[in-house]
Amino acid sequence: MNRLAQATSPYLLQHADNPVDWWPWCDEAFAEAKRRDVPVLISVGYAACHWCHVMAHESFENEAVARLMNDDFVCVKVDREERPDVDAVYMTATQAMTGQGGWPMTVFATPDGTPFFCGTYFPRANFIRLLGSVATAWRDQREAVLRQGAAVVEAIGGAQAVGGVTAPLTAELLDAAAAQLAKEYDETNGGFGGAPKFPPHMNLLFLLRHHRRTGSARSLEIVRHTAEAMARGGLNDQLAGGFARYSVDGHWTVPHFEKMLYDNALLLRVYTQLWRVTGDRLARRVARDTARFLADELHRAGDGFASALDADTEGVEGLTYVWTPAQLAEVLGEDDGRFAADLFGVTAEGTFEHGSSVLRLARDVDDADPAVRARWRDVVGRLLAARDTRPQPARDDKVVAAWNGLAITALAEFQQVAALYASPDDEDANLMEGVVIVADGAMRDAAEHLAAVHLVDGRLRRVSRDKVVGEPAGVLEDHGCVAEAFCALHQLTGEGRWLTLAGELLDVALARFAAPDGGFFDTADDAERLVTRPADPTDNATPSGRSAIVAALVAYAALTGENRYREVAEKTLSTVAPIVDRHARFTGYAATVGEALLSGPYEIAVATDDPVGDPLVAAARRHAPPGAVVVAGAPDQPGVPLLAERPLVDGRPTAYVCRGFVCQRPVTSVDELVAQLG
Repeated sequence: MNRLAQATSPYLLQHADNPVDWWPWCDEAFAEAKRRDVPVLISVGYAACHWCHVMAHESFENEAVARLMNDDFVCVKVDREERPDVDAVYMTATQAMTGQGGWPMTVFATPDGTPFFCGTYFPRANFIRLLGSVATAWRDQREAVLRQGAAVVEAIGGAQAVGGVTAPLTAELLDAAAAQLAKEYDETNGGFGGAPKFPPHMNLLFLLRHHRRTGSARSLEIVRHTAEAMARGGLNDQLAGGFARYSVDGHWTVPHFEKMLYDNALLLRVYTQLWRVTGDRLARRVARDTARFLADELHRAGDGFASALDADTEGVEGLTYVWTPAQLAEVLGEDDGRFAADLFGVTAEGTFEHGSSVLRLARDVDDADPAVRARWRDVVGRLLAARDTRPQPARDDKVVAAWNGLAITALAEFQQVAALYASPDDEDANLMEGVVIVADGAMRDAAEHLAAVHLVDGRLRRVSRDKVVGEPAGVLEDHGCVAEAFCALHQLTGEGRWLTLAGELLDVALARFAAPDGGFFDTADDAERLVTRPADPTDNATPSGRSAIVAALVAYAALTGENRYREVAEKTLSTVAPIVDRHARFTGYAATVGEALLSGPYEIAVATDDPVGDPLVAAARRHAPPGAVVVAGAPDQPGVPLLAERPLVDGRPTAYVCRGFVCQRPVTSVDELVAQLG
């Protein structure tokens, strides 16, 4: 009997009709394995995973394979996005046993959850052989299997342990991390490493802040080159905006087509901050289009942001997105078809499968002649209208708290920067204004959803779907990303309740997740006990729980003046500093927060009756050093500590700048404020 029909996870629901007798992750499944004296087969994946779909089609939908699974195992299906704690434990085991990881993840475990054999994708024939071998070993070589499991648990316990060497995250260490990234940088294609190539969003955020602190031209050039290469490549949807998960090649041409909320949120922050620092037209356009993608494609009214768009359409990867020269001509006519083929690098040979091509921007448009830009915009609109008539990829509508937090923070930053550069003379000023309006609505809607649905009895839940909250408890990254988002909303709106909610989440994290050495576990002390308690300090596809909570602690301390939160942040960063020193590419968000702490961070309050249009507010946001907090509004506004006892001077709007518990004199002119911000 398949038990997934009542699941809230779209990934589990995809498997609800399999002939496999799937269980969701639950105590009852392991009790059943103990009763039958059989191993547990744990299959972990997520809704937008291409190879998860392949393995499902090849094996889990096959009656003969399902019979083998049902006869000799209790089969448990896990959505890694819904249960990141379960995923983290068994991914560490998989990496320990095989030297690599990924999804689908296939784990064989004892009835108490101890893993003894791990792998990823298995073709059907290999999987059938594996099922027989594991079943035989369980019956005939039980002691060896149990010894193997004990060794794996010991290994993953060490890999996930808290404690160990600590060190201050100093300027010298961050400078060395930037230098290490510069050495590993791909000078030709941008980014780091070869195929498959992932967008290094957190490293780029760190390098932008490093540039702001040190003036490093090298750090800024790495960001600019990588940002342009990604934006012009097939990784970026040239018609509708939004970035794919990664490039299958080393030069950003052909993507793995799934679009994840977390990637687009973090990349929106990169392009927004690059736009703020440089005024770059490409960065401006890509930030706008990414914000529009989040608001139009992933947000649902009255709900949060969905997790992802699938890699496949009707079982075919890229079906929605690729083009041939003939298809361009059919939609645009011969003349504009040739123009589009040249502009987007569409050739007869193709860059993808069967002579089709992924659109990439082979020519510059942002600084081109106005007539060229007008023609480009017209072609994009017509192609997008035609593409919308094609079958579309499925959307994973599951709302993940942490990823929604990342999106809220990114959209809050985008709106602040968009306000700085707003000009009615821009040729696309109306488009930018429209994107800002819909992005603001989506951001606020998502924040209200998190506050109303995901907060249950003072505790944060991980996921929801269709406005119904799921059972999985929030993990550390959820608390950190959502608290940071609420701090960002507080700065954007001046509303005190968001700061209050952020503080409540951080207090829960300190009470339930903190480790004795100054680090944090990824799960609460009253969460379900797994074979080991995960505590991963590295930043991977998303910020680690540890980095996320530190970012929120730093922002909250600056906004409230409560230094105990800053002290915890500094102590926690000291547990990550040795990893920053050795593996800069996997500690990008921690290093980003480290730059904020080195900078102060600055606390900037602007007492004004016009928090939207006051030139002092614009100057504060334009020139704020890395990690600075900026709050504007009427003096002594309830719930806004930075505005307490900060009056207007001589009836004029006044800026107050503090750093490290030292405040400078109040100023009333833009020039004076800019001078104080250095």
